[in-house]
Amino acid sequence: MSQSQYVKMLEREIQKINKKIDLKILQGLDYRKEARDHKLLLKKVRYNTRTSFTNKLVTLFFRTNIYA
Repeated sequence: MSQSQYVKMLEREIQKINKKIDLKILQGLDYRKEARDHKLLLKKVRYNTRTSFTNKLVTLFFRTNIYA
């Protein structure tokens, strides 16, 4: 499984958990377990989609100098 496929799978799982949380909120039920799972999946997505500090600097440098 490629990294992009993994991230898409994580995003689908997040959407499923969001739906469960929404239903539980509407029913007035506790959703702590789902919130914890949601937080963990978000952490995994952010870890797998992060960019390096140097890449951010290069992007920022060239983006600001285009209009100069």
